[in-house]
Amino acid sequence: MNKNSLIRKFNKQAARYEMNTRQRSLGEWRQRLLQDVEGHVLEVAVGAGANFPFYNRSKVDVTAVDFSPEMLSRARQMASELGIQATFQEQDIETLELPERSFDCVVSTLSLCGYKDPVKALNQINRWAKPGGRIYLLEHGMSTNRLLGYAQHLLNPAARRISGCHYNRDMIEIVDASALKVVKTERYWNGIIHLIWAQAT
Repeated sequence: MNKNSLIRKFNKQAARYEMNTRQRSLGEWRQRLLQDVEGHVLEVAVGAGANFPFYNRSKVDVTAVDFSPEMLSRARQMASELGIQATFQEQDIETLELPERSFDCVVSTLSLCGYKDPVKALNQINRWAKPGGRIYLLEHGMSTNRLLGYAQHLLNPAARRISGCHYNRDMIEIVDASALKVVKTERYWNGIIHLIWAQAT
């Protein structure tokens, strides 16, 4: 799928993403993952701002990036409502240029499923974070349940066409193949949901 088609798909999904944001979708896991995020924060693939309700607004200055203008519009509104200090960039992470070693924390949630080269995306994140900077990932991937994993493989072509998302990626393998240093991982929903805490090297 070419990039323009993918952007159009996410533009069309922006209203649903905003609804999920307002309903605090995956809120328990987002809260668990993001409770100590602070400082100069880069959030890639910010979507409609689903993580903003879980930031301590007095402790963060967010640079938020997404390639979908509709998503960014909704994220701006969410940041304004919550009093989150943020700047926004409409750009694709795979071609994004930012100052190296400039962010205290980098956050990416439910995004690695969509990149053509997720290891490259993580290595970009590693360059943008300060040495030892904290990386927070919430992702979905292959289940540890063999039957569910088989179903994910079967559904993957349709999921890719409909939502631009891969259902069957091994997220731990992807992160391990990157330059990031994994600190801690937790898995839920038969191993489908991953919470990953890492550090830049």
